[in-house]
Amino acid sequence: GTVVVLPELWATGFACDRVDEMAALTPGLLKEMRCLAADYNILLAGSFMEAEEGLYNTLFVCGTAGVCGRYRKQQLFEPTAEDNYFQPGNNPLPVDTPQGPLGALICYDLRFPELAAAQVRQGAGLLVAAAQWPASRLEHWRALLRARAIENQVFVAAANCSGSAGGIDFGGHSMVIAPDGTVLIEAGAGEEAAVVDLDAGRLRRLRADFNTAAPTPYRFSDGNKIHSAADLSSKFKDLRAAGRRLVFTNGCFDILHPGHVTYLEEARRQGDCLVVGLNSDASVRAIKGPARPINDENSRARVLAALGCVDYVTIFNEETPLTLIKLLRPQILVKGADWSVDSIVGGKEVIAWGGEVINIPLVAGCSTTSVIERIRESAGHDI
Repeated sequence: GTVVVLPELWATGFACDRVDEMAALTPGLLKEMRCLAADYNILLAGSFMEAEEGLYNTLFVCGTAGVCGRYRKQQLFEPTAEDNYFQPGNNPLPVDTPQGPLGALICYDLRFPELAAAQVRQGAGLLVAAAQWPASRLEHWRALLRARAIENQVFVAAANCSGSAGGIDFGGHSMVIAPDGTVLIEAGAGEEAAVVDLDAGRLRRLRADFNTAAPTPYRFSDGNKIHSAADLSSKFKDLRAAGRRLVFTNGCFDILHPGHVTYLEEARRQGDCLVVGLNSDASVRAIKGPARPINDENSRARVLAALGCVDYVTIFNEETPLTLIKLLRPQILVKGADWSVDSIVGGKEVIAWGGEVINIPLVAGCSTTSVIERIRESAGHDI
């Protein structure tokens, strides 16, 4: 089948002073895309402003049967204040199409190789990229597109804007690249339609020689995420120097349940690295009484460390994590929505050094206490 790729926000541009107006055009534009895809029996990929519980820069893939799926821009470009208007997407998965899984990237996403690799591991043999890439960084455009193709052994079809807008000259030079990095076709700096046939056999032959897309062994030991506070303090200095936004939360996490996991996933999304301060056994007993915890501190730490959203775990003995927060100096402090910002331990300190305190809604009906009660009620019954 034929795949047609359009540049980033091809119909509206960013027009950040009119985002609501531009987003209101999306349903009509998307309908036109669906009709074009059906009329010409093609896959048509292009991004729009999508308003859905926030504003997203979303690439839609339309086929003969309608919208196959969508990919929301993951990495927002802060130098042009994209993060002031848009929400970043989650779940960067390929779009299922009649021709097979189709991977997608939107402009700045191209600089984050894990986004392409994750979609290739899900079966994508073609990555499409929609961009408003500036002419001043045209060599980066070429190099990154070839890198994504070579390292993942996939075809890459990339559409870039041309002309100027908002004082930026765009680079054009849309191109299609083979899995071995060969540039199959490259447009010029102006408006141009470029067409090329993709030989699926070329991909199979390359991967038959050696395959970088298939091997995904797990080489990590999650227990290595557990550190002393002193070790983390030193490590955090390096992470801050690298520009990473550090997130801290704490809790007992005695019997891990879906509410805990949902909360921790959302906490991790607030920054670049999540450390969980875990109440020690002595700390839990002081707070909840002699019958708790059910699971000892080492067991609780090991289970937390196995979660993909958790980067580090450290155990503290005090009833509150204030000393730990002062030592680690996170930029973002997260607590459940059942706590007011004023009552969150460490909140005042984090705000004082320029950080942020965030409340996250809890999952209704999920608590360790209720799990324990259900176990007690089941005692003596077959379970």
